[in-house]
Amino acid sequence: MVHEIDTRRSPFWLNGADPQRFPDVSLALKDPDGLLAIGGDLSPARLVAAYSQGIFPWYSDGQPILWWSPDPRVVLKPQALRISRSLRKTLRQAPFQVTLDTAFPAVLDACAAPRADGDGTWITDTMMLAYLRLHELGIAHSVECWQNATLLGGLYGLALGRVFFGESMFTRTSDASKVAFVHLVRQLQRWDYVLIDCQVDSAHLRSLGAAPIARRAFITLLDHWCSRTLDAPAASVPWSLDADLAVRVQTQGGRDE
Repeated sequence: MVHEIDTRRSPFWLNGADPQRFPDVSLALKDPDGLLAIGGDLSPARLVAAYSQGIFPWYSDGQPILWWSPDPRVVLKPQALRISRSLRKTLRQAPFQVTLDTAFPAVLDACAAPRADGDGTWITDTMMLAYLRLHELGIAHSVECWQNATLLGGLYGLALGRVFFGESMFTRTSDASKVAFVHLVRQLQRWDYVLIDCQVDSAHLRSLGAAPIARRAFITLLDHWCSRTLDAPAASVPWSLDADLAVRVQTQGGRDE
């Protein structure tokens, strides 16, 4: 369960007339932080409009669709990637093969699976179908971390303009999701991406260099960089990792913690 929500508290119910219309994010509630609107659907047009305006869906089975825009927003600028000494050691040992867009459905399934802490998943069946459709359209992408043909970690998210919106990650062994994330960040640097949206705060993301910024500053960045006309020309669909990138990641890494 994400939140127990009293839907009567939000005056903003979306209708199906205009999938691009959302209330201004400045009207989002402070408690719970960022709840902006309720209802609507998960069509590609509505999802693309939402993310480009700094809004994302987050809800559980049995709830209506809940749309959020928290303040502050946690982001990572690719050049600010932080790699701990232990993670750098793992990268040098190169225990995993990292790929892009080779197993999006499997990554989505793994991210939707119940967590070890017993919390239920927030990735509902309806959301899975919506993000699979975005992947088919070349908007949603996955990173996979393999060992002996076994998927051990990964993440997925959306790419709009020069912004990557991270959605969820999973790991089945130590450092697998972090290794996947490092490879993604380095590839996004190659494609001149300027921002990775991490949505909400966590110690895991902070350890990799993510930091909070004011929602207003985040929206300003989106207004400038989140346009399909800015899509990186080198980022063909499906995405693929540059052949030499794994070596560069292993030897160069990022800023030491």
